[in-house]
Amino acid sequence: MVSVCFYFQVHQPQRLRKYSVFEIGHHNNYFDDHKNEAIIRKIAHKCYLPANRVILELISKTDGKFRASYSMTGIVLEQLERYAPEVIGSFKQLVQTGCVEILDETYYHTLSYLYSKDEFKEQVEMHNRKIRQLFGYKPKVFRNTELVYNSDMAAFIEKMGYKGILAEGADHILQWRSPNFVYRPKGSGNIRLLLKNYRLSDDIAFRFSEKSWKEFPLTAPKFADWVSRINGSGNIVNLFMDYETFGEHQWEDKGIFEFLRHLPLEILKHKDNEFVTPSEAIKKYGAAGELDFPHFVSWADVERDLSAWLGNKMQQEAIKEIYHLEQNVKLSKNPALIDEWRKLQTSDHFYYMCTKWFNDGDVHKYFNPYESPYEAFITYMNILNDFRIKANKLSEVKVAE
Repeated sequence: MVSVCFYFQVHQPQRLRKYSVFEIGHHNNYFDDHKNEAIIRKIAHKCYLPANRVILELISKTDGKFRASYSMTGIVLEQLERYAPEVIGSFKQLVQTGCVEILDETYYHTLSYLYSKDEFKEQVEMHNRKIRQLFGYKPKVFRNTELVYNSDMAAFIEKMGYKGILAEGADHILQWRSPNFVYRPKGSGNIRLLLKNYRLSDDIAFRFSEKSWKEFPLTAPKFADWVSRINGSGNIVNLFMDYETFGEHQWEDKGIFEFLRHLPLEILKHKDNEFVTPSEAIKKYGAAGELDFPHFVSWADVERDLSAWLGNKMQQEAIKEIYHLEQNVKLSKNPALIDEWRKLQTSDHFYYMCTKWFNDGDVHKYFNPYESPYEAFITYMNILNDFRIKANKLSEVKVAE
C-alpha cells in the first residue's frame, strides 16, 4: 500500500517599503501596506479561494478519502483577516470536514531556532494559539520555516509536545535510503520524521508548465502511475509544496487546477493507494529506522542547505543584527515594538538579499520586490538602524520607570 500525504505551505511576508537613509531617526512606517494588500488580494483571487474550492470538492467527491494538510504563518493569517477574510472562512470549511490537518510553525516565518531558542519557542506557542483561536484546532505536527531541520531540533520539538516533524528528503542525508518511509530522528524518543519526496513534489511545483521538460505535459494519469509504482518499495509519498503553486506559480491557464482536480481520483483508482494526513501517517506506520541529520537542511535550491538565507556577508550581517536587539526589544515590554522586531525577522527579507542563482529561481523570485539583492540589503539596514534607535529609547524609558 502507498499512502499519499499532501502538505501545503501558506505564507506571505509583510514586505518592506523603500526606506531612505534620510528617514533614519524619524521612525516612519517600515511596511508597504499598499503592496501587501494588493498581493494578498491577488493571491486570494488566483490561488487560495479557487484551490480551496477544488480541495473541498475533492473531499466531497471521494467521501473523505482525499486528505490534505496545511501550515499557515501567523503573518499571512493576519493579512488575510485584514484584506481577504473570505479566505479564512474557506479554510475553516476545509478544517470542519475532518479531512484536513493544520500544522504548527513559527508565527513570523523566521529562522529564530538558529539564533534564539527562547524566541523560537515563543513564536511557535504564538502560532499554536492563533490556530486554536481561528480554527478551534490544536496542531500535533510541526513544520519549521523553509523545512529548516536537524536532529537536535527534533528533540527540542518533541519536548514541546509534538508527535511529528517534517523535513526535506535530502539525498546527501538519505544516501541509499528512501524518503518514502517514516523515520525516527536520532537522539529523540517517540517523535516521527516525515520526509519530502522532492522529485515528485517539484514535478508539480516547478516543472509542471516547463515545456523543455522531457515529461511535459504532466497529466494526472501519468503522475498517478509514478505514485503507484512505489507500491512494494515504500509506504508513503510526501508531496510538500507552496500552496501558491496552484494558480500563482503555475497559472490557471496552464491547467494546474484541472490537474489538481483529477489527480486524487486517478491515484485512488489503484486499490492499494490512499491519502493520509501527517498525524495519520505517524499513527499508521512504524519507524523504518533511525535517521541522523547532523547538519541543517532546508527545502531550498539544489543544495538543500541554509545558503539561500545565510550564504553571503550581507545576509549574515543583517540577521545577526536583528537578533542582537532581542534583549532591548523585550526589555521595552512594548507590544508594537516587539511585533515590528518579529516581522523584521521573517526569512523572506534575507532571501531577497541572496546572490546565488537557483535552478528554481524564477518561482522563488516571483514575489521579490527589489531590483537587486543589494537594494534589499540597503533597505533592510536603513530600517534596522532606525528600529535600533527606537528600541534603545523605549528600553531606556522602561528601565527608568
